[in-house]
Amino acid sequence: MYRMHTRYRNCSQSQLATCCQRLFHPLVVVAAILVLNGCASRPLMPYSTDTTPLVLAPAIQSDKQDKRGRFREIFCAVLEARKDSVPDYRPCDEALTTVGKEPPGTGKVVNLGQSQHRLVTLFVAGVGWSCFSDWLEPRNTVTTHVSQFGYDIANLYVDGLSSSTHNARQIRDAIMAMPQEGTQPELILIGYSKGAPDILEAVVNYPEIRDRVAAVVSAAGSVGGSPLANDATQSQLNMLQHFPGAKCTPGDEGAMDSMRPATRKAWLAENPLPEGIPYYSLITFPEPERISSLLRGSYRKLGRVDARNDSQLIFYDQFIPGSTLVGYLNADHWAMAVPVARTHSIVGEVLVDQNHYPREALYEALLRFIEEDLQGAGN
Repeated sequence: MYRMHTRYRNCSQSQLATCCQRLFHPLVVVAAILVLNGCASRPLMPYSTDTTPLVLAPAIQSDKQDKRGRFREIFCAVLEARKDSVPDYRPCDEALTTVGKEPPGTGKVVNLGQSQHRLVTLFVAGVGWSCFSDWLEPRNTVTTHVSQFGYDIANLYVDGLSSSTHNARQIRDAIMAMPQEGTQPELILIGYSKGAPDILEAVVNYPEIRDRVAAVVSAAGSVGGSPLANDATQSQLNMLQHFPGAKCTPGDEGAMDSMRPATRKAWLAENPLPEGIPYYSLITFPEPERISSLLRGSYRKLGRVDARNDSQLIFYDQFIPGSTLVGYLNADHWAMAVPVARTHSIVGEVLVDQNHYPREALYEALLRFIEEDLQGAGN
């Protein structure tokens, strides 16, 4: 079991919600839920014969799928160009993790000017976002940063405690309610954590949105689920409703089941993804010292299955089958998209001490990479 900060050490499981409400740190509950049974001896992946036949094979079946070299070129160029104007700068080699043999870059000039296409990016967040987003007080710095270059990002809100099937309908309804300009696909859908399977179920279940979608991105997405979800319960997750300012409702209470590996892998086996939509995977693969203190318990617990994890997900479970591999980030699961340390400095210093990451530069680079790749695919 991981060591809680001294403020929380005397909280029993039944008192956990009350203790954390008093201290107004809802993210502590998210982390605690995933390590509550950390001392248990049962395996994170329980024995079962009721499972889909699986074969271990390289995710990248073609060199054309692995475009890490080009993304590195773009990310490095953006990082250096914006080092004095965006927070949390770190050298490119420290921002990205080199895994195996990375292909070389193309050598092409990186466009650092205005976007050439008016693509709109919709960001779908993960479990519990609607419960603690007000506490987090995100300042939308990524949106502000990329907008100056002609990129448009908006949050597409879904239920924080509901299943991917439930949230897929919300994604469909939001897209259909948007005005459509022209006849070309104009939407990039980025799914962070559970937001990724929410999006995948939407494009599978609702064919009417497919001609609007230019690309789908897993950003540390729980595409294959997380073994941590096997030990957690929905009732534990529902504690997030009781925090001051929480706007989440129980919904269909299917979030935890939607993150279980058996659920996700069975769904992938039974639901081929629609052809004609480009898919991309941006994966978190941090060095162990890049894991925040609060997340080290879940990192070690998930390490009983595979040490190559970001504290919530194993690296290969973030990959959309058949997608283009964009890159591996040297960042834990929260550092990629949840800017805790910027708005809660004490929490950042004590509990989430590896949360600093150049997110503004990251998402600018990601959008430039996708725009260039889509343009190349259309030639």
